Amino acid sequence: MWARVVEVMIALWLALSPFIFHYPAEEKFLWVNNFICACLVALFALLSFWRPLRKIHLVTIVLALWLWSLGYGDFPEKASAAVQNFVVIGLLLLMTAIVPSYSEQPSFSWQKFMEKKEQ
Repeated sequence: MWARVVEVMIALWLALSPFIFHYPAEEKFLWVNNFICACLVALFALLSFWRPLRKIHLVTIVLALWLWSLGYGDFPEKASAAVQNFVVIGLLLLMTAIVPSYSEQPSFSWQKFMEKKEQ
């Protein structure tokens, strides 16, 4: 559960980062990209608490790779703080997206096994 909370905090940072790093006004794509990616990261993190969609947080890996490639691949000559932010957020999301939502609990199959053993 802690990983999804961290993903929501990263999404908030991603949504606020155009105001912090002062993106150029002519770079509308970066503004829109930040907002859409932030909304999707928060949506996937919150939807993963619902049991039927508990693995949807893995889609965040695609968004993390997109942000990383956007920062590292598309703007190699511009090493501005905004571009570095894309790389760091992409790597942070890659680290948190692979953590299961209920990582502090035993796996579901192990819980069933222990229930059967207790009976």
